Amino acid sequence: MLTSEERQIYRRHLQLPEIGEAGQEKLKAARVLVVGAGGLGCPILQYLAAAGVGTLGIVDADKVDRSNLQRQILYGPADLGQPKAATAAQALRRLNPLINTEVFNCRLTLGNVRELVGKFDVVVDGSDNFPTRYLLNDACVSFNKPLISGAIYKFEGQVSVFNYQGGPTYRCLFPQPPSAQEAPNCDATGVLGVLPGLVGMAQATEALKVVLGIGEVLSGRLWLFDALTFQTRALKFARRPEQAAINLDTANTADYADLCGPAITGITADELRLALESTQPPFLLDVREPHEYVQGHLPGATLLPLGNLASGVASIPRHHPVVVYCRSGARSAKAIGQLQATYGFTNLLNLEGGLLVWETSEHAQLGQA
Repeated sequence: MLTSEERQIYRRHLQLPEIGEAGQEKLKAARVLVVGAGGLGCPILQYLAAAGVGTLGIVDADKVDRSNLQRQILYGPADLGQPKAATAAQALRRLNPLINTEVFNCRLTLGNVRELVGKFDVVVDGSDNFPTRYLLNDACVSFNKPLISGAIYKFEGQVSVFNYQGGPTYRCLFPQPPSAQEAPNCDATGVLGVLPGLVGMAQATEALKVVLGIGEVLSGRLWLFDALTFQTRALKFARRPEQAAINLDTANTADYADLCGPAITGITADELRLALESTQPPFLLDVREPHEYVQGHLPGATLLPLGNLASGVASIPRHHPVVVYCRSGARSAKAIGQLQATYGFTNLLNLEGGLLVWETSEHAQLGQA
């Protein structure tokens, strides 16, 4: 039952015959998991919280960085260096203290995805990488949960709803993950700041429709948006039984390469600082793009972008510790996985948290180009 306060707050919902009090009670009882509290996750979380979704789960292992503020509108300068999931939850409670939040300050992995997805009714994917998308899809198939998916690239966005009432899954539309060279990287490429707001609001809309059971859900349709022309279109796609049957138990775990790849040894910022002061400092390998390197890098680091590993592998020492780093630790982990699996390296260490953690740790200093 709704309280008198809830009736006041959600009065505009109650005035809609398609929602009414019964629909608002559905929202209050709903448990929605949002994976990613970044560009897409911020508007998704804001609108679902304001709409009165009773429990919102927030999964994100990242911390707020200054470059996030251009589009991740739940955060401000005072939040720099703070965990995104917990910071987002605090902002949502200020927005709507009547809802509940469950914070998971972790990265989604094959080891925790069953527990997380199993706790919720609907899953909204606000992630920015393909391994997480495939992992979430397979988990939603395993638990028969609807998945609201969104993606952005530069000025373009897309949204669809997968595994909804027997409809197509993510794998029906995209059977195989792209290669590392084919996959776009917004961290290195850039994105129009308002674009994730538009796409995230569309995802939130679909989540509300799924919970309420109203309207025509984007199942079997891929909604495409171009911010430069403001044109939209919807592409239809069908369920493919052989792809729709793939779940956590039957999938090729190579599709989760970044999450379940070769074992990667990490090194913390403090540990690296001590190692750099030793008589035999490690070799530093920066796998970001040249324009990122120019903006700032660790002193003495060698630049070898992730996409150019094959051409520069001969320059990497094999019998001396090598610390690989990027902005957040994700690309460096991918680089190490490729170098270990393809070229047999055994001396690589991943800088945990990348330059984001290095810069915020005590007495951190970036070498300037």
